[in-house]
Amino acid sequence: MPEGRIVKALSGYYYVQVDEELWQCRARGLFKKKQFSPLVGDWVSFDITEEGQGYIHHVVPRETELKRPAVANANQGVIVASLAEPVVQLLLIDKLLVHIERARLKPLIVLTKTDLSPSADAVDAAVRTYEKVGYPVVTTSVVSDAGLEELREALASHISVFAGQSGVGKTSLLNALIPNGDFATGEISAKLGRGRHTTRHVEMVVLPSGGWIVDTPGFSQLSFQGWDAAELTAYFPEIARFAANCKYRGCLHDREPGCAVKRARESGAVSASRYDNYLQFLQEIQEEKRY
Repeated sequence: MPEGRIVKALSGYYYVQVDEELWQCRARGLFKKKQFSPLVGDWVSFDITEEGQGYIHHVVPRETELKRPAVANANQGVIVASLAEPVVQLLLIDKLLVHIERARLKPLIVLTKTDLSPSADAVDAAVRTYEKVGYPVVTTSVVSDAGLEELREALASHISVFAGQSGVGKTSLLNALIPNGDFATGEISAKLGRGRHTTRHVEMVVLPSGGWIVDTPGFSQLSFQGWDAAELTAYFPEIARFAANCKYRGCLHDREPGCAVKRARESGAVSASRYDNYLQFLQEIQEEKRY
């Protein structure tokens, strides 16, 4: 009975890689009854039919799972953001970071288009914001090849999910990392300042330098549905460090007196942008609870 990993899901088919072979499979009806679907990244067992295709009948328990994008067993979340066209959005980076933290993935931030950045100060400011927290940051340019070797090293031995706003250069990065990968790139809309979605399905692609990339459809909105307000602190590492010194247990670092996080914000130990984004996410979670 063959076993392998699902490397692509498209139009109801799952493409399972077994050594050097790729098998086109369907999922057994039992998954539908259980309201459970195989995902790209799953290790599965399947039966081979007379037509030379397969039917998946068993999925190995997952180490990690993402809902959006729908990926199993990834261990690194790569947030791609551009410094120009479109300009970097720290709010979106932070929203992706908290979802990656919650999914127990290792975060990696990749800043693209350094050749188009208006100033070196803009690059340094964005890098400092996240390196101060402890997040690894790689700055890149596919025009000059800057940072690409460092990025290859950071991706080796990992199953990495790439995600980010449309038009940030995610697909151009993939083409630079995987020559002959032939990933489709989209144009930037001058009116909206953002790109068109170019990836239509979820697929795992092996890197020549080692590791896997999970290319996913671009997205810019993430829901906090089902989250509890008290858990958000854990996904902001710098806020979690100061939270232990708050006067009241269960402090949400919003309006409570004696809040060590608010003091850290005032002293600059917690960045203004990160704290403001924390408050916005907290409000979104609380609003979700009301409905």
